[in-house]
Amino acid sequence: MDPREKKRGSLKEKFQLLRSVTNSHAENDTSIIMDASKYIKKLKKKVERFKEDNTAGQSSSEPTDPTTPMVTVETLEKGFMINIFAGKNQPGMLVSVLEAFEDIGLNVLEARISCTDSFSLHANGVENEDGDGMDSEAVKQAVTDAIRSWSESNDLQS
Repeated sequence: MDPREKKRGSLKEKFQLLRSVTNSHAENDTSIIMDASKYIKKLKKKVERFKEDNTAGQSSSEPTDPTTPMVTVETLEKGFMINIFAGKNQPGMLVSVLEAFEDIGLNVLEARISCTDSFSLHANGVENEDGDGMDSEAVKQAVTDAIRSWSESNDLQS
């Protein structure tokens, strides 16, 4: 394989990776780049909204508790994106969240989890085939209930 073919193959792989990361259904490279650009703009808007929400939340009279997780659920074309963040690591909470996913029939397709100093979970999930049409609010409520239940049982053990 000559160097140009190798480079072309590598570039093709990178375009396919970009296509999958941005959920693009485009076939040609130009359209993939356009979809990626739209995706980046959409992410920038989400970051701005998140910053605005955080600023609004911090300016309230209530102090922010780093142990209280923030849960957001967004409806995707197919499934949901679930984000959970707590300023402090919460041992055992991940198990409760995953059990909640199982209880409501949500299959996790991809997840990134960090439990080092803080707790952070970003998951993409889809409803089981035999599911009866859940929405993002139902997912958020199930996750919030699981965290609350875990928190209460944790408080009892302390």
